[in-house]
Amino acid sequence: MTEGAAAVPRGMFITIEGGEGSGKTTLIASLTEKLKQAGREAMITREPGGIPIAEAIRSVLLSRENTAMDARTEALLYAAARRQHLAEKVIPALERGTTVICDRFVDSSLAYQGYARGLGIEEVAEINRFATDGWEPDLTLYLDMDPEAGLARISANGSREVNRLDVESLAFHRRVREGYQLVAARSPERIVTIDAMHPADAVAKEAWEIVAAKLS
Repeated sequence: MTEGAAAVPRGMFITIEGGEGSGKTTLIASLTEKLKQAGREAMITREPGGIPIAEAIRSVLLSRENTAMDARTEALLYAAARRQHLAEKVIPALERGTTVICDRFVDSSLAYQGYARGLGIEEVAEINRFATDGWEPDLTLYLDMDPEAGLARISANGSREVNRLDVESLAFHRRVREGYQLVAARSPERIVTIDAMHPADAVAKEAWEIVAAKLS
């Protein structure tokens, strides 16, 4: 940066959370289009994944062949993928002033591994504090949905690959929802819950109103 040049304002870090089939992908596409229409540079990414190293870890985590994976191994692999993704892709984009929309972040680990797997929300949070070095989203939208309805959506969507988490029991997915609700209650200043049982256009409208208010 040349002497006297103004610093680029840091971009906004937005994460979208929810159980399987809650409509995160559809919402992310809608929000990204709205941001671009508003003249803001936006980048979509996902966890685990987003970069080659993290995508390689994703393939291990989500493979249906790896049903024997230990819960702590799972939590540590998610944290490792998250660290590389954050350092290599997310932080540089935010520092360029780009708005980053990420499909899942730490809250997923708290709900899935911390609560549903029984490792403890605070224990998994501690692993991720080390991995993220304190980086948190500016805003998180949690799409709350009945797990049975979400899994039915996946079953009806023949183009979506069924992964290791999709084939977990309904009881597991109900625990994931309970975990998300507990996590949302812990951070009400950051996490906004949206009823994902509503039609997709209504969810998109509500989400954009929340994002637009945060941006302004």
